[in-house]
Amino acid sequence: MVAGGIKKSLFVRNANFRALLVSSTSGVLGNAIAAVALPVIAAVELDASNFAVAALAGMTFLPWLLFGLFIGVWVDRLPRKPVMLTALTARVIVLSLLPLGYWLGFLTTPLLFAAAFAAGVASAFFQLADAALVQQAVTPDELMEGNGLITGAGAAVDAGGRSAAGWLTGLAGASNTLVVQVVTSIVSLVAIHRLQVKEVLQPPSGHHIWREMIDGLRYTFSTAPLRALLFNAALWNLGGNIAASLLVLLVLRTLQESEIWLGLLLAAASVGGAVGGISAHAMGERFGSGPLWRWSMVPGVLGYASLLILTPGWGMLWGVLGMFVMGSSVAWNIVVGSSFRQRVCPPGMMGRLGAASRMVSWGMLALASFVAGVLAEVIGIREAILVGVVIACSAPLVALLGSLRGIRRLEDLVEAPAPAGLDATPSQG
Repeated sequence: MVAGGIKKSLFVRNANFRALLVSSTSGVLGNAIAAVALPVIAAVELDASNFAVAALAGMTFLPWLLFGLFIGVWVDRLPRKPVMLTALTARVIVLSLLPLGYWLGFLTTPLLFAAAFAAGVASAFFQLADAALVQQAVTPDELMEGNGLITGAGAAVDAGGRSAAGWLTGLAGASNTLVVQVVTSIVSLVAIHRLQVKEVLQPPSGHHIWREMIDGLRYTFSTAPLRALLFNAALWNLGGNIAASLLVLLVLRTLQESEIWLGLLLAAASVGGAVGGISAHAMGERFGSGPLWRWSMVPGVLGYASLLILTPGWGMLWGVLGMFVMGSSVAWNIVVGSSFRQRVCPPGMMGRLGAASRMVSWGMLALASFVAGVLAEVIGIREAILVGVVIACSAPLVALLGSLRGIRRLEDLVEAPAPAGLDATPSQG
């Protein structure tokens, strides 16, 4: 592992992590292209209302709110690799219907919403299984490095994907751009096939699925650190995604700018995420994971606030800078939070913890999109973004004034025992 006193990167020394990273980044690339193409299909090709364009973003997150706990139980019960392969295949089939519908003339707004929702269900299965496998592919001490690499590489690919998608949607049309999703998903499928992780599955508990769902929800709220992480993410997602859901409308309709600028703004956030993800481990070592988590969202709020001062032409650069800052801040927050959860959570509870956490925090993304659509219709697009920024301010306040305000290293906290019925207990940080 060490040559000439230099420790090899986790990507080099761990083949299973390498396969997960390739799969993850390929999936992120496809998702980035879809994230730009779907709202452009609604806004440009289908001429949907402001509410529909904003609410569309929430359809991919709505499955977390409706089925997240149920999916988490099944991910804990089943081998994760087949779950990931099945979910990827389903996502490819569903999103392939959109360019096909465009070519054959049956693409409609209801079909677009249905496809986004179904793709969201598939993504929920995939992401929960993927997070659980990361925990088993690396050691506890490698989690910060591994999550930092995944977050950073994913953000870099996301930036390239969103920039390319902005250019492609203007050149070839948004529906045609979705074809690239198929190619990236095939790469992800091949990478998952190469995984050789010996999965740790809990023996059948004999409990009804509803009992296991309740156990997962109870564990998520069982300790102050987990609650603090969850509330911080939920508030940020509610406020931040109100602003993010309106970005397409702000650029294409209010400012009358092109899809290229839209792609650049989204790419800037992803480049920031890449920098934040890659630097998270070093930042945590330098300042402590606690302070990094508490202060990370402060510049993030300022980043979203930059959308309020955008003007056509070179005035868009303020948004590019702001979205870069926001992306970096969110990446630091995500890496610290996800690493802490993976460190303390027993393998048999990981799927349910992830599902319950995302049901609350990502459920807020769905709610935020619908709220954004209503606000855009009632008070206007810029005014709705301002409401989102104000709500997002509550996230850093909860972190700075809450129960973890004096903790330097979150990983040193000792969690409470797992709920009754589990054989494993959380490990000490």
